[in-house]
Amino acid sequence: MEFDISKFTGATFTPREEDVQVPGLKAFFTGEPEKDDKGNPKPPVWRVRGLKGAELAKANEAVEMNRNRSAIAEALASGKDQKITEALRELIGNGEKVPDDTAKRIEMLTLGSVSPECSGQLAVKLAEAFPIEFTQLTNKIMQLTGLGGEPGKPKRSSGKTKSASRSASAT
Repeated sequence: MEFDISKFTGATFTPREEDVQVPGLKAFFTGEPEKDDKGNPKPPVWRVRGLKGAELAKANEAVEMNRNRSAIAEALASGKDQKITEALRELIGNGEKVPDDTAKRIEMLTLGSVSPECSGQLAVKLAEAFPIEFTQLTNKIMQLTGLGGEPGKPKRSSGKTKSASRSASAT
């Protein structure tokens, strides 16, 4: 079997997306929940997508940034000038060591969240307060990333159907 370079380079790819149920976060969702076929409320969902190559590299770089931050914090702990040490600690954070995997996952969640959008601050809070949901979301992002982009036309930005063309009559 031969790889068709022309077909591949001519194809349009969109990141794969999927909803992840997050029933533990139900209290933080507003509005009426969707209903299933039997009329029962569905659990809330967080929509995520697979990462593109540059985004995956950025998530991997978060590990190196985390290591650099830890090295600076350790150096500060042995610092002689307390005022400089305190100012730098405030600048880079509290100096607590963050596991490399967590740093990578925080970056992945900020890049791979579709709805709701996720800031770094939200990702950190989610990792601290709801570690299981945080891990489930980032595992799904990794799975979707591993599947690669979906070939075909880009998806519509909303779930609404395209409106009909305008009537030719003046009334």
